Amino acid sequence: MSLLSHSSTFLLPNLPTDNNNNNNDGPPLTYALIILNQRLPRFTPLLWKHAKVHICADGGANRVFDELPGLFPNEEPCDIRKRYKPYAIKGDMDSIRTEVLDYYKSLGTKIIDESQDQDTTDLHKSVAYIRDLLSLEHPNLCILVTGALGGRFDHEMGNINVLCRFPSMRIILLSDDCLIQLLPSTHHHKIHIHSSVEGPHCGLIPIGMVAGSTTTTGLKWNLDNTEMRFGGLVSTSNIVKENIVTVQSDSDLLWTISIKKE
Repeated sequence: MSLLSHSSTFLLPNLPTDNNNNNNDGPPLTYALIILNQRLPRFTPLLWKHAKVHICADGGANRVFDELPGLFPNEEPCDIRKRYKPYAIKGDMDSIRTEVLDYYKSLGTKIIDESQDQDTTDLHKSVAYIRDLLSLEHPNLCILVTGALGGRFDHEMGNINVLCRFPSMRIILLSDDCLIQLLPSTHHHKIHIHSSVEGPHCGLIPIGMVAGSTTTTGLKWNLDNTEMRFGGLVSTSNIVKENIVTVQSDSDLLWTISIKKE
């Protein structure tokens, strides 16, 4: 079984250029950013800088318009709004305010109305759009998502379900407090820990089915061919103890780790 490497280098001020520090120990990752309709993390400008393309999912455009200027208190809001212009706004357009839609449309942002599709979430629509836009030219694609955590629980679960709908894609859900990503059972996983920006609290959570056998290294409470299930053991409130965490499982797992406050 092949090894898949992961790293939260997108939380660092500068992305590494040498392959040894890359997420997949190979060619550099290409980042895309999706912004959903929840409070922006304080590090949103950093994610924006690292991303090649920026997509607002419906009401996420309100957040960029309203909240990003507040992260730059010494600059004019109009200058910040022009600087942080999304490439596209996509969704069913039931949350974005009319004046925000008109503003970004006047700046040349693509407006993609998907109101006819009520069977998928705005995040699902945005992930599929980025996949079709970038995946052929940039096979090492990683999608960062802000606003996916917090707010209504059914929205959170819908966003986690998107991870399961696109298991072969790197998608990372982010809040001010933590990140979540899927570790598919098709690979063994090596997670590079950047202790300056993340940890030590972490968790491994089975999703959709029983995880019959999971083995880890690098944690305070490692798993050794351990079964995990809801209604039984779930590895929450664990602690990272090493610079590298390894995970092997016969089932897809969610990996979550805390993000440090500045």
